Amino acid sequence: MIGAITLLLVFQLLGEILSRSLALPIPGPVIGMALLFAVLAWRGGPSTGLRDTAQGLLQHLSLLFVPAGTGIMLHYQRLSDEWLPLVVSLVLSTALTIGITALVLRLLIRRSVAPAQEEA
Repeated sequence: MIGAITLLLVFQLLGEILSRSLALPIPGPVIGMALLFAVLAWRGGPSTGLRDTAQGLLQHLSLLFVPAGTGIMLHYQRLSDEWLPLVVSLVLSTALTIGITALVLRLLIRRSVAPAQEEA
């Protein structure tokens, strides 16, 4: 478990180093996650220890939302002052995400059906 957490933190650190040294607009943890994904894809998947550790972290993921909830309560007045732009951005971004996901799914289904029809 310690080795798996260390691996996760090392990739997060690598992402932070790349993000800051190259002045990228992408957060370091996102870059680290992409690097970890690339390494795991190259190796053929995660080890059992990494899989078990990640599963344990995901089981307690709800604890990570406690600081966000505290921040909402701390800045309640600002949220109540700016509720309209927040609601509009949430609705539009959700609709855009659903639409793009549907288009990508349609494209992937067409690509997977076309080779199957050529074989038949």
